[in-house]
Amino acid sequence: MTAIAEAAPTLDPSQAIGQIAVQLPGATAVFRRLKLDFCCGGQVSLRQATAEKGLDLQAVVQELSALQRPDTLPEAGTPAELVQHIISRYHEVHRQQLPELIHMARRVEAVHRGNPDVPAGLADVLEDMEQELLSHMHKEEAILFPMLARGGNDFVAQPIGVMRSEHNDHGEALEHIARLTTDMNPPPGACNTWRALYSGLAQLADDLVNHIHLENNVLFPQFEPTAAQGCGSTSACGCSGG
Repeated sequence: MTAIAEAAPTLDPSQAIGQIAVQLPGATAVFRRLKLDFCCGGQVSLRQATAEKGLDLQAVVQELSALQRPDTLPEAGTPAELVQHIISRYHEVHRQQLPELIHMARRVEAVHRGNPDVPAGLADVLEDMEQELLSHMHKEEAILFPMLARGGNDFVAQPIGVMRSEHNDHGEALEHIARLTTDMNPPPGACNTWRALYSGLAQLADDLVNHIHLENNVLFPQFEPTAAQGCGSTSACGCSGG
């Protein structure tokens, strides 16, 4: 299994921080921690905003650039390497994504509660999804993944089956989120926080789909009878069943 690494685009300090917040999922958490107003004051460039706060521009650029995560696979692609890739690229990323998305969803629901397009109930759905994903990932990291990294055993098909079933639940949660947010399309005139929320949700959906695909269609089949192979997920996983 080989992969070609793509260089992440260079972050432009002259770009408005509101644009960065919308275009780069995860940037809102950085801006909030640094007290940089990306919503109402989002028209200010990153260079100007950091200068006004006395922040180190290069340090902020480096922190934001680290959020640009390419989807590359390990060169050799052994089960142990693939497991480590899934943990670092997807598990750890999901743990970072969801708290910020929940925060933004609560903010949008509160500030825009009179807007008919507001995604009412989204924060609760995301909180439920976070708890389910945290439990799911813990079971993989504590039980299943160590077994696979060691080459599997005669009983590994049972926990794999449980994980496949939970992947279906994750797919249904993504479909629910898509319905609440009109497929993550912000309404005309939406503020930067609303737009950044939907951009982050789209990134979460893409990451979770790729995460599920790697496990269902690349990692798990190496340890299952042929009849058990295949995606087995909902339409939200983005595959065609192969």
